[in-house]
Amino acid sequence: VTASDADLRSVPTPLGDAVAVARAAAADPTAADLALVVEAVREGYLLHYAPGSARVVRTDDPHLALLAGDRLYALGLARLADLGDLEAVAELADVIAFCAAAHAADDEELADAVWEAGAAAVGAGRSGPISAAKDRVRTNDPSAASALRMAARQLRQDVAR
Repeated sequence: VTASDADLRSVPTPLGDAVAVARAAAADPTAADLALVVEAVREGYLLHYAPGSARVVRTDDPHLALLAGDRLYALGLARLADLGDLEAVAELADVIAFCAAAHAADDEELADAVWEAGAAAVGAGRSGPISAAKDRVRTNDPSAASALRMAARQLRQDVAR
């Protein structure tokens, strides 16, 4: 079951909004498309890991939630590939992989930080601090979540200047 049109208009989209702002600041004509991509992948993620938190697709059937989540992942990544933004594809692929690992380790804080940094990187492009923070994720460094958040904050501040 999906939300009504009125529900869709009221869905908060903070990650997509951040991507759109960063891309618009760079005069990127794909800003709105990238915001939609991030939010589609985010909705897919929510359906996989927190179906009750999904904002658009609502179902009590866990199998349907997984299928819908898979479809939204695929929709977002396919649309991104159509835009030709391979760097953003790589960023979202990292988000999906790192979040899967975070959930396997029952580390919700890390998963949230991965999303924050991933959206910042899709919006503003790769940065050294984000890459370094990702390396911490790969090595299971306990400071990875805080490093991701700090790198994302720095990247957003750089865009705002």
